[in-house]
Amino acid sequence: MTQMGFSSATRPHRASGRGRRGLMASASALLLAPLAATAEESAANPFVAPVPPSFNLYGTVGLIDMPTADMAPDATLSTTVSHFAGTTRTTLSFQLLPRLSGSFRYTSIDGLVIADTLYDGSESYYDRSFDVRYQILEETQYRPAVSVGLQDFIGTGLYGGEYIVASKSITPRLRVTGGLGWGRLGSYGAIGSTGTRPTEIIGRGGVPTYDRWFRGDVAPFGGIEWKASDRLSFKAEYSSDAYIEETVTSNIFDRDTPWNFGLDYRFKNGIQLSLFSLYGTEVGAMLSVHSNPRYAPSPGGRNGAPVPVKPRSAADMRDLGWTEDSVKTASIKTRLAKALERDGLVYEGIELSATKAVLRMRNPLYMEEPQALGRAARVMTRILPGSVETFTIVPMIDGMTTTAATFSRSDLERLENAPASELLARTRIENAHGMAPAPETGIYPALSWSLGPYAELSVFDPDNPVRADLGLRLSADYRFAPNWVLSGSVTQKLQGNLDETSTSVPSGLPRVRTDYSQYSRNTSPAIEYLTLTSFGRPGRDLYSRLTVGYLEKMYAGVSGEVLWKPIDSRLALGAELNYVQKREYDQLFGLRDYDTVTGHLSAYYELGHGFHTQLDVGRYLAGDYGATVSVDREFANGWRVGAYATVTDVPFDDFGEGSFDKGLRITIPMSWALGTPSRTVNTLNVQSLTRDGGARLNIRDRLYQRVRENHERDLVKEWGRVWR
Repeated sequence: MTQMGFSSATRPHRASGRGRRGLMASASALLLAPLAATAEESAANPFVAPVPPSFNLYGTVGLIDMPTADMAPDATLSTTVSHFAGTTRTTLSFQLLPRLSGSFRYTSIDGLVIADTLYDGSESYYDRSFDVRYQILEETQYRPAVSVGLQDFIGTGLYGGEYIVASKSITPRLRVTGGLGWGRLGSYGAIGSTGTRPTEIIGRGGVPTYDRWFRGDVAPFGGIEWKASDRLSFKAEYSSDAYIEETVTSNIFDRDTPWNFGLDYRFKNGIQLSLFSLYGTEVGAMLSVHSNPRYAPSPGGRNGAPVPVKPRSAADMRDLGWTEDSVKTASIKTRLAKALERDGLVYEGIELSATKAVLRMRNPLYMEEPQALGRAARVMTRILPGSVETFTIVPMIDGMTTTAATFSRSDLERLENAPASELLARTRIENAHGMAPAPETGIYPALSWSLGPYAELSVFDPDNPVRADLGLRLSADYRFAPNWVLSGSVTQKLQGNLDETSTSVPSGLPRVRTDYSQYSRNTSPAIEYLTLTSFGRPGRDLYSRLTVGYLEKMYAGVSGEVLWKPIDSRLALGAELNYVQKREYDQLFGLRDYDTVTGHLSAYYELGHGFHTQLDVGRYLAGDYGATVSVDREFANGWRVGAYATVTDVPFDDFGEGSFDKGLRITIPMSWALGTPSRTVNTLNVQSLTRDGGARLNIRDRLYQRVRENHERDLVKEWGRVWR
C-alpha cells in the first residue's frame, strides 16, 4: 500500500514565508483532475458521474460566498481552490449520504490581525475548519429544498457560522436562494438576535463550538443563478458576511457593498473555473474538480476478456478413464496452473476426484475477489475433465483460508450469459477452515520484489503548509512457507524538506511522534521496515498474526494480533499487543533508549450501506490510555472515505493544539483510476498536527481489512464482477 501522510493543525499557525500555499492547491487539484467528467457525458451515459451543482468560495455547494440548499450527487468528492483579497481556501468536500455532506478546509490569509494574540499581520495566518450540512427537505414541484448547516463547527471559530437556507428552481435555467445566517453569516444587516454568542476566535481548537451554534445576531442572505448554457452560468448574491476581521481589524480589503457577482464555466474535461466580483472592491477566482467513487473513469475496464465457459458433451461427463491415469492427472494440474497464470492468478494446489475439484489459489491481481473466482471457475471448465461437476475454490491470503466458493459446473454452463445474481443464488459460500489442499511441491519458497519512486507528503505543519520528500524504494517479500513471509523495504531519499519541520513542539509526554522529522534528515539508504511475519488460523472463526523486526520507520519490536470474524457476521473482535523500542534516526539497525508496551482491544461493525465502524480501546505509544473511533464509507470498487478521532487520558491542555488526535483518510484503488486490474491502493491521510498523545504503531498487514475482503458480505457486495 502506498501512503501519503498529511499533518495538519487544528488552530492556525504563524508561518515564516508566503507563496507556498500554491503547492497544496496544485497537489489537491491534481489528485482528482483526471477523474472529472463533462456535463454532456453525464447526461448521456448512466455510467458517468452526474454533474454537481455550483460551489462557493468556501468550497461547499453555494452561490459566491453564501450557501444554497442544494446537495452534490451522493458520494461526490470535490476539491476546490479559491483566492481573493490575500485569502486562499483549499477545501475537500464529500457527500457522505444523499442529504448529508461534510467539508474540510485549510485557509491561508496574508496580513490578518487578531486582537490579543500573536497574529499581528506580519506573516501568513493558517486556519483549519470543518463544515457539515444536512438537507431537511428535498425540492418538489411546489416546495423548495431546505438545508441547515454548521460552518467551522470544530475549529478556531474564525469562519464560524450557521445557516438555514432554501433554494427553488423557478425555470429550468433560473434558481433562487434565500436564507438566514448566524455568526459570520449574521454579521451584516442583522434583523434580530437569538441570544449571546461568544466572540473569541482563537483557542485550543479541535472541540465542537456548540456554545455558539445558532446564537447571536441573525441576518438574511440570498441570490440567484441563471444557466446560460450547460457550461456557463451567472450568479448574483446579497451577502450577510461583514468580514469584520479582514476589513475592520486587519484592513486587508474594503467592503463597499454586500452585493457579489460571478460566473462559472465548466470545461470539457469537467473542471470548473469561477470568476467573481466581490464586495465592490475585489475580484476572485476558484477552481473546482469533482470525482465520484461510484463511477469509474473507464466503466468497462481495460483488462482482457476472460476465457469463455467450455460446455461438456454427454460423453465427456461419463468418461472416468482419466482417474486411473497419473500422467493425465499431472498434465491437468500443469495445464491448470499455466491457464490461471495467464489470468493473473497463482495456482497452489488441487484435490481431484471423479466428480469434484477443490482448488487452492492466490489472487494477487484483482481488487474484487468475485472477479478472480469467476475467472478461475471458467478456466476450470476448460481444463478439468468433463466428469468433474463440482468446483470448490479456496482463495488464500498469506497462507490463511477465509471462505470457499462452491459452483456447480452445470450452473456455470447454463448461466454464463445470465445476470450475476442468478449464479450467486446457486453458489455456496462457506467457511474454508480446514478445506484447502496442501500446497504442491515447488510453490514455496517464492520471492517478489519491486523498485520505484516514493513520495512522503506533510501538510499543515506549524512552519510550512506543504513539505515533501521524494526518493526511491526497493521492496521485497520472500515467502518461504505459505504463512511465513520475510518482508523488507529500503528507501533512498533524493530530495525533500520534511527534515525542516520544527522539533521544538512543546510536549509533556515522551516524544513518540513529535520528533518524526529527525528520521527524514538521513540522506543515506534507510531501512523502512524489515519484518518476519507468521499468519495463522488457530480456530474456525479465528485468525492470527505475529510480526517481529523493524516494524515501521520509527519503531522495532514484536507485534501480535488475534481476530475473531465469522464469515457471515457484521461484527468482528480483535486484540493486539506490542512491545516496541524506538529506532535510531538513521533507520538502520540501532535502537534508542525508549521502549514501551502498547496494545488495543478492537470491535468492528458493518452498519450497512457501505458504512463500517471501528472502536479501539487500549494503551498508546506514549503510555496514555484511551479510545479511537473511526467511521468509513466503503464502495464495492475499493474506494474508502473515512474519519477518526482519538481521545485519551491526556488533558486537552497537555495535548496542545487540536486538543486530541483526529483526521480524515481517503483510499483510492489504482484499478479504479486506471481501469486495469490491480490490488494497489493509495491512501491519503489528512491528520491533525502530529502530537504524542493518542499515537499508534503503523503496523503493516493488520488482519481485519485483509480477512474481511474475502468474507461473505463483501463477496456478495462485489458479486457483479464475477463474469468480468
